[in-house]
Amino acid sequence: MALPGNAAVAMWWDILPPQREEFQEWHSREHFPERMGIEGFLRGSRWSNIDGGTGFFVLYELASYETLTSPGYLQSLNNPSPWSTKMMPHHLHMVRSQCKLLSSFGAGLGQAVLTIRLSPAAGQAGPLLAWLEKLLARQAESRGIVGAHLLQTRTPEAAMTQEQKIRGGDAAADWIVLLASYETQALQNALANDLSPQRLQAAGALAAMTHDIYALCHSLGKHDLQPAAQGGAA
Repeated sequence: MALPGNAAVAMWWDILPPQREEFQEWHSREHFPERMGIEGFLRGSRWSNIDGGTGFFVLYELASYETLTSPGYLQSLNNPSPWSTKMMPHHLHMVRSQCKLLSSFGAGLGQAVLTIRLSPAAGQAGPLLAWLEKLLARQAESRGIVGAHLLQTRTPEAAMTQEQKIRGGDAAADWIVLLASYETQALQNALANDLSPQRLQAAGALAAMTHDIYALCHSLGKHDLQPAAQGGAA
């Protein structure tokens, strides 16, 4: 799961069972192609919680941080389609982080991803960053692991968009660790050992952190679009 650009949008939310079928159809058929039609969007992926719960993780990989404030993206965020307007209120407990990529190791898109949301303790950002970069470089070479990445939320200064207003506002993460694999067991091993909450806290992270493992549902890259579809995003 090598991240080809230097920025991303990382999101987590819940979709309740009555809306899940329509949500996945909308997200695959309309929303992903719309986003991939925006200049600077390189790839999108949607993942569902492996425990069978209601959670989804969505990642958009961007060419540059400036894509987050580009006219094309803001136009899309402020002019949602009727189908998007219908589906947005069903995004529950939304966490949306606009990020810069701090470190990225590995290559390829795995079938499962571990996401960890954490924050450095006071005065520990530098030591924690150095520790995580060494650990993730090593993890990317571990059996079963195909990608290891570190993102930091840096929300651009901007007015609330129409999509955010429909959802009622979004929360944001701080630092985000992504570990991708071709098997879930490798992620469970990492979570129980090198990336356990205890190890992360000892390295300088605050005790409050969130971790989940997700399975790949769908991925779409800009290269997957037909040429005519790349001309615009509503």
